[in-house]
Amino acid sequence: MPVLSRPFYLICVCTLIWGCSSERLIDRQTMQLVDDRTAMIGGGAIPPQRHPPIAPDPGSLRDPSITSKQVPTTNPAPGDLRFKVADEARDVAKRLEAMQALDEEHAAHLNLTGALKQAQITAREHLNREEEYIVAAIGVLIERHAWEPRLTADSTVSFDSTQVDGASTTALKIINQLQATQQLPYGGQVAARWVWNATENLRSAATGQYVQSSRLVLDGNVPLLRGAGLVAQEGLIQSERNLVYGARDFEQFRRDFLVSIARDFYDLVQTQKSIKNSRARLESLQKEQTKRQALFEAGRIKQLEVNNIGNQLRQAEASVANQREGYILQLDRFKIRLGLPVRTPMMIDDEKLDVPEPDVTFEEATLLALTYRLDLQNQRDRLDDVRRSVKNARNRLLPDLNLAASVAFPTDADAREGGVVYEPDDVSYGASVTFGLPLDRRVERLQLRQSMIGLQRSVRDYDKFRDDLVLDVRAKVRAIELARTNLLLAIERVHLTELRKREQDIRADEVDTQSKLDTINDLLDAENARDASETALRNSVLDYLLATGQLRVSREGQLERLPGMEDAKPP
Repeated sequence: MPVLSRPFYLICVCTLIWGCSSERLIDRQTMQLVDDRTAMIGGGAIPPQRHPPIAPDPGSLRDPSITSKQVPTTNPAPGDLRFKVADEARDVAKRLEAMQALDEEHAAHLNLTGALKQAQITAREHLNREEEYIVAAIGVLIERHAWEPRLTADSTVSFDSTQVDGASTTALKIINQLQATQQLPYGGQVAARWVWNATENLRSAATGQYVQSSRLVLDGNVPLLRGAGLVAQEGLIQSERNLVYGARDFEQFRRDFLVSIARDFYDLVQTQKSIKNSRARLESLQKEQTKRQALFEAGRIKQLEVNNIGNQLRQAEASVANQREGYILQLDRFKIRLGLPVRTPMMIDDEKLDVPEPDVTFEEATLLALTYRLDLQNQRDRLDDVRRSVKNARNRLLPDLNLAASVAFPTDADAREGGVVYEPDDVSYGASVTFGLPLDRRVERLQLRQSMIGLQRSVRDYDKFRDDLVLDVRAKVRAIELARTNLLLAIERVHLTELRKREQDIRADEVDTQSKLDTINDLLDAENARDASETALRNSVLDYLLATGQLRVSREGQLERLPGMEDAKPP
């Protein structure tokens, strides 16, 4: 039997090479699309820094355990477990101190700049949001490819045997088809096909055992009513718009993430200050206990006063230990959020974030938020998506009216081997118009009602989102003034308490123990309130910038200073 012709082999190989894109090419196209879409939203938005965007571990895919039907479980019986009882006479304080100790010698020092930079590289939240954005870009590439010419090559080998009155005919057929299809922008598609047919009679009384022919076919189908128009591009339209939403969402996330990481960082700094204040209180109590013990031994005060300050001292020691434990847990959680191993030794270094307070009115802040907030723009544009879905649902109620046409150019029908020489005189063509009456459109009508109700709900959701945004912005403006007020009051409270303490130190012999204890405790509360107010003021300014859509994040994850901030004093 003659083999396939060399031109056919050549075309098939070229088709396969042209149709198969390498992973590197896909990665480049994906990241280029992400970069372009990020640049389109402006504002100095930064795209994901993932090259390549996807790096799977091939070894994990070859692991036979992923296809195992019997998944092992580790769950020993009680008799197989062992519990070691602790010695009640152990030095609990010393063991706890060792457990809470930080390896300061080998610990890495991390300030806010370093934390924000590290979060851009290893934080799981950041990596997940990058991948969501990249997946949206891949979805666009999929939809775009559906609107490009699609090449397919099929080969079918069939074996037929027929027996009539004891005479059998056996034939081997090979049909090769190379086809190119193209979706039309307003519905329907056109196709060009090359069909190559070869038949070899393996056992037949007829002469001429081998027959070969081919033909070129052009055909198309175009809807004129239902399915016609931009409704045909709905998948492409939505995927392109989703990528814009993804670009905005990712940029909004980067801003939210900066504020969130900064908040966690300054919570750690505030806890450090609280521990420092508590230790200062503990030292004051220890000194006071020494003084009161001496006065008791001199017979000038009663044992009750010494016991009272002793109780306060034990409470202060327990408070420092509890705060220390809370700080270690807080620090470990921060490491996990940054994507770092929990066992990584780390020291937090305080770093002031230069964010001066804004001079802004409710109206100005609201206008900024309504103009710049990316999530509000997404909500508004998604409302247009719902409106478009109602329009598309109406289109599905139309009757079917489809136009189809085809033309075929065969090889010479009289030739036993037609080759690739086509006969214009043997051309065949045809056209048809199909009209389908909408006798049953109940499902489509119900779907239209669903989409209309969904539109009404979406309008209400958008209005609520907008109102909540305005409410949040007004609250953020008030929060700045409230935080500044609390800070001024807290600073004055610390000042007054320190004056009282100095006066009591001067008149130590005239002040009773309880008054001294009250002053020490009040000073601790005042210092903690001052530190908390400083943190609240800094966070409130960040929250304001975020709520009004003015916060900008650099490529390294740092806060971008805005014009007008350079001459202001930080809070």
